[in-house]
Parts: sequence; C-alpha cells; structure tokens
Amino acid sequence: MKSNAKRSLAKTLTWRVLATSDTFFISWLITGRFDWAGMIAGFEVITKMVLYYLHERGWNKITWGKQQFEFPTQVFPIDDWKIQRLRNYLVKKGNKRVASLLDGNDQ
Repeated sequence: MKSNAKRSLAKTLTWRVLATSDTFFISWLITGRFDWAGMIAGFEVITKMVLYYLHERGWNKITWGKQQFEFPTQVFPIDDWKIQRLRNYLVKKGNKRVASLLDGNDQ
C-alpha cells in the first residue's frame, strides 16, 4: 500500500493547524505577549510544515510495516471455479460465443 503526495500534504496541513495552535498557546504562556507568540507560531508553521512533509515522503519509501495486497488484474478471474462452471454450462446449452467471452476471446 502506498499513499500519494496529496494525502501526505493533507496530513501535513491538518497536523500543522493543531501543532501551531499548541506552539502559539505555549509561547503566549511563556512570554505573556500575543505578538511574540504570533511571531513564533508563524515562523514555526513554515519550517515544521516543510520538515513534516519531507519526513512523511521519506517514510513512504520505507516498506517496513506495510502490507502489500494482491488484486486480480481481471474483473472476472478466468481460473475462478464459478466462471468455469458458467462457461461449461453455456457451452452445454449451445452458447459457445457467450462462453468464449468469458475466456477473453471475441470470435
């Protein structure tokens, strides 16, 4: 499973809103000044967003802890027993053309 860059960007933005609010609040508690807290939070939001995005994309390249799923490449896998049974039924009833469509052959 691989996440795309848009997902990483969305996670970056939502995390930054939360984390910058925290930084602003802590800065205000320490300095007692809204202007300084705003400056600190404003500077921090830019640097941390870039760092988080790069961190997220880097982790996306690491396969450790990810599960890979195998999906069939066909809508109806030809080796499925239900498809084979339907194909045999159609041939028995004289519908060879329809049965051949299940093989992917278009006669």
